[in-house]
Amino acid sequence: MGIKALFFDIDGTLVSFKTHEIPGSTVAALEQAHDSGVKIFISTGRPPIFINNVGAISHLVEGYITTNGAYCFCKDETISLSPIDTDDVREVLEICKRLDRACIVVGTKSRGMYNYKKYDADFFKKLLNAPAFNENDDIESVLREPVLQLTPFIPEDEEQLVKGDLSSVEMSRWCPYFFDITAKGVTKAKGMAEIAHRFGFSLNETIGFGDGGNDISMLKAAGAGVAMGNANDAVKEIADYVTNTVDDDGIANALRHYGVIK
Repeated sequence: MGIKALFFDIDGTLVSFKTHEIPGSTVAALEQAHDSGVKIFISTGRPPIFINNVGAISHLVEGYITTNGAYCFCKDETISLSPIDTDDVREVLEICKRLDRACIVVGTKSRGMYNYKKYDADFFKKLLNAPAFNENDDIESVLREPVLQLTPFIPEDEEQLVKGDLSSVEMSRWCPYFFDITAKGVTKAKGMAEIAHRFGFSLNETIGFGDGGNDISMLKAAGAGVAMGNANDAVKEIADYVTNTVDDDGIANALRHYGVIK
């Protein structure tokens, strides 16, 4: 394959859930790929203010797909910005209020937790080693911004109770305890297409790497989709190749498999 670009999810793909760091073998593999002329992109559900764990490769990254495709940029250039309709934001928050569930709200400049729950805030911080939420965060201020992503803490066994009410937005789940919501049609695959257009390559010339439900559209859109060994079964089923886990040289082994590095 003539590979021109690589797209990487962060958590569970580039970054270990165990160490919250990028394995050394991954850093070395991406440096080799970059030095051979292959472009490297991040494709994550995290908003930019939560991207605090890719410093080891930041000098290699050409651009970012963030908030599951709602905000894509390279350097100081915004490639696309796709907020959720205000009525849809209100609908999601009403559902969370009715179910007494917390919901992370991500604006263009800030973030907060609607219907704050300490357990959920602590769980999210520990899972992702992310900046903490605070009960005193000004959620109303966040809601006055364009909202890029909502993350309701609605577990899998309750999802069917609300799915019919959320047909006007995109839902993607990568954790049993919450899922991400973006505007209709906004996915990592859409972000990939916008990045590819901006940089002048075809999606057939890309490889996508992921481990969670929000990565499925990306793996399907890429010329080759790679599921990490620690990926959930739904991701492995649609992948073109299943590699080792993030902690067991999964990225490096997949890049060797496709001949991107030696």
